[in-house]
Amino acid sequence: MTANPEVWKIGSAADAARARAAVAAVAADGGAPAVERARFLTALTARLRRCLSEGGVWELLHRVRQTTAEHDARIEVWVRPVASSSAPVPDDAALVCPLPHRPAQDDLPVDPPLPAALLRADEDTAAVLRLLDEQEHLVRLHREELHHTNQGVLALHSDLEAAALVQRDLLDAERTARAEAERARRLLTFLGDASAAITASLSPTAILRRLTDLLVPEYAEHLDVWLFEEDSEEKGDGEDRDDGEENRGGHPRGVRRRSAAAVAAARTGRPQHAAAHPGALPGVDDLPPSVLSPWRPLLAIPLTARRPLGVLTLTSPGPRFDADTSVMLVELARRVGIALDNARRYEQYRDTAETLQRAQLTELPAPAGLLLAARYLPATRGLNIGGDWYDAFLQPDGSLLAVIGDVTGHGLHAAVVMGQLRTALRAYAVENDSPAAILTRLHRMLRHLQPELYATAMIARFRPGEPEVVWASAGHPPAVVRGADGTVRVLDARPGVMLGIPVPYVHADHRADLPAGSSLVLYTDGLVERRAQGIDPGIARLGRALGTLGTPELEQDPEAAADALLKPLLHDCARDDDVCLLLCHTLTSAAGGSVEPRGREGGCRDSL
Repeated sequence: MTANPEVWKIGSAADAARARAAVAAVAADGGAPAVERARFLTALTARLRRCLSEGGVWELLHRVRQTTAEHDARIEVWVRPVASSSAPVPDDAALVCPLPHRPAQDDLPVDPPLPAALLRADEDTAAVLRLLDEQEHLVRLHREELHHTNQGVLALHSDLEAAALVQRDLLDAERTARAEAERARRLLTFLGDASAAITASLSPTAILRRLTDLLVPEYAEHLDVWLFEEDSEEKGDGEDRDDGEENRGGHPRGVRRRSAAAVAAARTGRPQHAAAHPGALPGVDDLPPSVLSPWRPLLAIPLTARRPLGVLTLTSPGPRFDADTSVMLVELARRVGIALDNARRYEQYRDTAETLQRAQLTELPAPAGLLLAARYLPATRGLNIGGDWYDAFLQPDGSLLAVIGDVTGHGLHAAVVMGQLRTALRAYAVENDSPAAILTRLHRMLRHLQPELYATAMIARFRPGEPEVVWASAGHPPAVVRGADGTVRVLDARPGVMLGIPVPYVHADHRADLPAGSSLVLYTDGLVERRAQGIDPGIARLGRALGTLGTPELEQDPEAAADALLKPLLHDCARDDDVCLLLCHTLTSAAGGSVEPRGREGGCRDSL
């Protein structure tokens, strides 16, 4: 091989080995790192091997070039066939190895010994292997660290999954609690609304009708009410067995047969549940299924107040009764029992007061020259019975006293006081025919007899043949007069104080012209007073109604005339108060004669 400091001829494997050794010596002298040097020489060996396999003679060219850095350099090597052009080889075909510093000699050594080159090659290989060992050690450390990291990540994922499960359970529990709270709120709201609807009425029939409307079909498919007082009026003795006949709304018909659950509830006073499966309802006993409802559970709840009143039996709208719903139904049944008891006590109280009041209403007399017609209408709302009354009676001298009055308050007490006033007024009238004197004595009596109760009253005295009326008022609405010519006026002289007011007072008499063919109307405030309008518009309406009546109409049928006065004032509203009306009409000379007395039934109509 011909040595050339810059070009090596390569024709055999030995030439290639010596060329490689020479390049390796330059790279080592330039301080190339072992890995970079090994990578560079490996690439050179591969290129030389490829050249030898292709055959022919090749040449190796090298160059050491200074880089831009002050102490850096690089070695560049090309391999090309000898027969090729001597044109420079492109830079991209060169093999390059960076050098930390420029080698002491840029030229390749001449004929380097092969044994030393082999040993040096092993040194490069050993350096690479040491580096590989270090890298493997680092990889092993990183692998262990990664393993521990993965274990931590798995543990964290496990903790996160457990936390997610706990959170999901908490959310489910919260959702369930919210649903239960909302359901409880809905049941409480329904209980409050149902209680208000039931207690708003004082009619047992209306209470049971509303109960059915409230519970069917949401809370019960069917509803049966067994009222003991109604059942005691029936005949038959089959109450202890199930029967297919149902009692809707507490209205019995024929011989009644009750479910075993209802009978057990009546005997024990405890709610009973009859179904094929135990209900486990709070405070409710379980029974076998009823033959009345073998496929649907029955819930029989006692209705009690001061005493047992009956049993409410409900057929479940679904396969079973819910525990919360059953608690609400038991409480509702308790309130229904109280409402029914209050309604019955009210009916008894009202019937007693109404009977007492109607028993004291006057049978109207029929004096010569005077026609009388009266009406009494109890209130359509509230307790219905008040202290309104009218009276008309003859005195020994032939005069007639017409009386209208109203005791404050309602109920039995007001009716009793009204009776006392009526009796006292008649007694005082025997001694004195002056309306004012009678009212003065009544005022004094009521102050001592009932110091916390008051009354209004008006008395009108008619004398046969006198074309005037003497009257006195104790805080009562003014009378309305229709003259013989059809004109209407109000006796609006200042009235005296109410009866019973805790002040001493002497009432005064007043006189008003009342020629033949005239009418005088006495009434209580329930006829003309409305909450939204007061009393004056009502008095004006009464005056207009009286003005539409003619004298023939009044004298031919005073009863129809009284109805004609009531109709325009009462047809468009419910009555919050009792209504009394007393119509007094003086006959014209052409009408003359007398009229047969009218009994109590004709003078106390309670409808228009």
